[in-house]
Amino acid sequence: MDFPPTRQAALARIDAVLPEGYARSRNAIEGAVTYLSPYITHGLVSLPEVLAGVTARHPLDVQHKFVFELGWREYFRHVWGHRGMGIMDSLHEGVLPDARYASQLPTDIREAATGVPVIDRAVHSLYATGYLHNHARMWLASYVVHLRKVHWRVAADWLYGHLLDGDLASNHLSWQWVAGTGSRKPYLFNADNVARYAPAAWHSSGSVIDRSYEALDAIARQVPTPVRAGDDASAVESARLEPPSLTRCRRTRSSWASSSPIFTALGRGATGVGVLSRNAWPSSPRSVGTGMRRPSAPPCRAPVRCAALMTPTSGLGSRAGPNARRRPRSSRSSIGAVIRSRSGGTGLRAASVTPLSC
Repeated sequence: MDFPPTRQAALARIDAVLPEGYARSRNAIEGAVTYLSPYITHGLVSLPEVLAGVTARHPLDVQHKFVFELGWREYFRHVWGHRGMGIMDSLHEGVLPDARYASQLPTDIREAATGVPVIDRAVHSLYATGYLHNHARMWLASYVVHLRKVHWRVAADWLYGHLLDGDLASNHLSWQWVAGTGSRKPYLFNADNVARYAPAAWHSSGSVIDRSYEALDAIARQVPTPVRAGDDASAVESARLEPPSLTRCRRTRSSWASSSPIFTALGRGATGVGVLSRNAWPSSPRSVGTGMRRPSAPPCRAPVRCAALMTPTSGLGSRAGPNARRRPRSSRSSIGAVIRSRSGGTGLRAASVTPLSC
């Protein structure tokens, strides 16, 4: 997977978008997704530019799935602008109280050694490329939160620290959508869903996710019996979970970093700090640890992107990092103008879209 870090490459990807193919296959791991998210995150192109570029070649109705996906990213940015760093806390109580979830990400998940093929493949892909198909992100999040009973914020910080296209609003609010703290119900998936949308190597029949949705929903609501990694479909763990700790975030560097292709390409040294070159993406100079902080304290700092590419269109505002006091400027007028101009004045309704990225 190649992401040349240039505006020219971003514009070429816009030109290559085939909306109908995207709408038909976007949920499949090998589907016709656009791979535009890193370019949007780093400000090489904006959401209105993407929409205008695609609709110039392919006239789209406002209800088209491609427009929906841009709408979700815009909506998450709007929520961040409205709530500020409140998105780092649960928007409301989820399936279980926050205190019922673990405050550390288990080692087997971080090391892609759970024994569940879809999860291990997803983590391997994340480490190797810095990118993960959105459906795989949702599967990973659902497994971590609802089966392993890890607090969504812990895992969201971890994933964000490794994503080349990491966008604070899209990432953390998507995790809340899966967890049920930003939606009306938890997002669940099973082995049949994986078999439908993923390559054979990802299929996970006979694993812990090879259950009915009713059984998975019961596990998600169960206290305090998370499923143990590698168990078959009939086994569950009986050890009681400890409530999330109130420790500060700590910076970590994964053991795979020195040999990972993306770290090599980004020129990371022994400290894990990235350096910018003409042929490499701006990198995150740190990874977020797996600890949690007091809700009343300033949130853990997320990876800071290259300041030279930090613009309001990147989703992180005009300052380097999510702890900046300024909230991201809403681009509602800009993307909304494009949508209205091409749909006879019709606007987007947030309730009508689904949280799948481009």
